[in-house]
Amino acid sequence: MTAALRAFMIKELRHILRDRQTLTILLLMPLVQVVLFGFALRSDVRDVRLVVVDSSPDYATYALRARFAAASRFRVVAVEPSMRAVEPLFRQGKADVAIAFEPDFAARLQSYGPARVLLAVDASDPNTATTMQAYARAVITAYEAELAAQRGQPLRIAPETRMRFNPTLESVNLFVPGLIALVLTLVSALMTAISLSREKERGTLEILLVSPLRPWQIIVGKVLPYLGLAFANVLTALLAAWLIFSVPFRGSLSLLLAESLLYSMVSLALGVLVASLTTSQRLAMLVALLVTMLPSALLSGMIFPLASMPAFLQWVSNIVPARWYLIIARGIMLKGVGLEYLWKETLVLGAMTLVLMTAAVRSFKPRVA
Repeated sequence: MTAALRAFMIKELRHILRDRQTLTILLLMPLVQVVLFGFALRSDVRDVRLVVVDSSPDYATYALRARFAAASRFRVVAVEPSMRAVEPLFRQGKADVAIAFEPDFAARLQSYGPARVLLAVDASDPNTATTMQAYARAVITAYEAELAAQRGQPLRIAPETRMRFNPTLESVNLFVPGLIALVLTLVSALMTAISLSREKERGTLEILLVSPLRPWQIIVGKVLPYLGLAFANVLTALLAAWLIFSVPFRGSLSLLLAESLLYSMVSLALGVLVASLTTSQRLAMLVALLVTMLPSALLSGMIFPLASMPAFLQWVSNIVPARWYLIIARGIMLKGVGLEYLWKETLVLGAMTLVLMTAAVRSFKPRVA
């Protein structure tokens, strides 16, 4: 190693050590990644919300319902007399699986004929749907074996499965809405944070602050181009999803575009806040990656089901904007639902936009000064 190279390395190390904020983020990021990946990378599914449809209850249906209620994976959320009540629960995201017994279920078992049950599964997440179906079939098979052992003769329960909203279990239908959220986060939050912090490093932002423009006007002028770029990216992504991947689109295009703009505004506000709280372009990029890209990929339900995560991570996911946008995007694209089912998620994104933008505008000028 030459003396010049050694001197250069020492100089760079001193520069890193002097930048306390960047050093803290660099040391914190691996820890956060390990913790998030360790808790989020789980393929099992817990807390499966089950709807029971029992038009003629009898001892056999009560027994099988008790098996599901006692299973650690399932939580019975409703008992209905007909399948008509199941569809709204699926569309509202309040149920994952429905089990429907045919009339005279116990009589079928006593006559040793096949007693049929219908398993309807929300397959908007195909991997989770396959796992939930396997769990439900395991409970039915165990009950069937128990009855056969008691009677000393083979019995047969014939479950029939219906995959709702994604009958072919195409995984691309799951990932494309998530990729749209990641693209919007990248363009809106990350690029905005880098752009504003670059202006601070160059000293051009101070010139704008002494001009007649107010801080909120400067922010609007900086973020509006990125909002237009995000809108163009949504159109491009939806066109690719339709033409290349044949992702179904069952809902309102105008509603999805409006919700995408709202999510872009949340990401823009978060990028502005990051830029106002950081002192350099490099630090802004690291913080933006830490608070936007990682949570959007791991804590939004894009890849791994939220129900499989620990309770504290499920609580943390409530403050991740991508979680709410994914519910909206998948609901519109795969389930064809409208604002009457998505009003809560829309209000959450609107409240996040208001809070983040207010905080960014208030902290912007003092931080630059």
